[in-house]
Amino acid sequence: MASTYLNKTFASSGNRKTFTISTWFKRSGIGTQQEILSSNNGGSDEIALRLTSTNELRFYNYQTSGLNFDLQTNQVLRDTSAWYHVVLAVDTTQATSSNRIKIYLNGEQITSFSSETYPNQNIDLNWNMNNSHNIGYREINTSEYFDGSLAHFHNIDGTAYDADTFGETDATTGIWKPKTAPSVTYGTNGFFLKFENSGAFGTDSSGNANNFTVNGTMTQTIDTPSNVFATANALDNNSNSTYSNGNTTIATGASEYAHTSTTLGVSSGKYYCEAKYISGAGGARIGVAGKTATSSTDGLNGGNYEIYYENNGNLDVEGTLTSSWGSTYTTGDIIGIGLDLDNNKIYFSKNGTWQNSADPSAGTGGETISSASSTTAGVYFFSISDNTSSGVLTVSYNFGNGLFGTTAVSSAQNPDDGIGIFEFSPPTGYKSLCTKSINSQEYD
Repeated sequence: MASTYLNKTFASSGNRKTFTISTWFKRSGIGTQQEILSSNNGGSDEIALRLTSTNELRFYNYQTSGLNFDLQTNQVLRDTSAWYHVVLAVDTTQATSSNRIKIYLNGEQITSFSSETYPNQNIDLNWNMNNSHNIGYREINTSEYFDGSLAHFHNIDGTAYDADTFGETDATTGIWKPKTAPSVTYGTNGFFLKFENSGAFGTDSSGNANNFTVNGTMTQTIDTPSNVFATANALDNNSNSTYSNGNTTIATGASEYAHTSTTLGVSSGKYYCEAKYISGAGGARIGVAGKTATSSTDGLNGGNYEIYYENNGNLDVEGTLTSSWGSTYTTGDIIGIGLDLDNNKIYFSKNGTWQNSADPSAGTGGETISSASSTTAGVYFFSISDNTSSGVLTVSYNFGNGLFGTTAVSSAQNPDDGIGIFEFSPPTGYKSLCTKSINSQEYD
């Protein structure tokens, strides 16, 4: 969502003492100041919920007299594979100062703060006013966009609800999950943004018609709090790689064998993904690794538990190189990877054609690899690496979201279970790398 945002100015002010904000967010970029929400009166007065440059949550209200309240967590939020649920329950009419603002994260009230100042009783704050309200943006500093994904953004005008109103613990998995239709009274300036209509992301589903305006180009994802898809892992790379488009597009650092892996790893089951070669002055290595990028200083370089298909057509299986194994590939080509950890085999395709006469649907051909249990990490990650110190390799992954960068796939092929959208048809029995598919393959 970086460089895009939603905003609305209300016709009149609602309840500025008592309100609730609830939203789910998934981070992409970390280590920079980013606004989840803000409201500004055109001057210096504002209220904001932000992620700081050191990755804490900060919720504050500033008026001409200074900070009315300021709460910044000790807890840091650096997990780019997880959806976080935050609830801000505000009621400045409360007699006890610490009851005037409560912050919940994934169902638990936060009680540990590095900065902890509460508002005076009965003070009016800068939310629910007849001024600009922004989601994913701060007007005072136009560089502070939110970098990630958002889901189910609620604003309640006039009532302070706790986290249990909007989420619950799954009885089977123990994971905090959303209530898709919470029982709430939205109030005059209340709204509920589901982001379910890709042509109208700002549509209000509360019944109030408090629709927001979309600024910039926003891209819809099927990655949700109920089903998390893999992305490249910005915390797991051995060079200064850069990440964009929800961490699915990677531009490797200029050092040789710059390496990055996925947020999700797997130990059993059959998985399929696609990697589109966008550009690169040097070589591309696309494959899997049984260790993290930071556990190896040389990236995908023919070591143990590393298997990759090179753009010159060579194949390396854990240090054994086969020259001219498959077709060469170049800018615009899409490499498919079929990872079969039930039979310890791997398959590669180029633009839908499986290489070296293999057929993963039938289980014929393919390359034998070590079992996941014997690898350094105990799981395999999809991984990419470059093969030169003279340029940058750029690759866009599709783990089932149906996009290469911001461009939708043209043919929209689905795995057997229907979860995921790909350019080419996944092999029979292979699934997207997402939490629902991992659970069904590894734990059923």
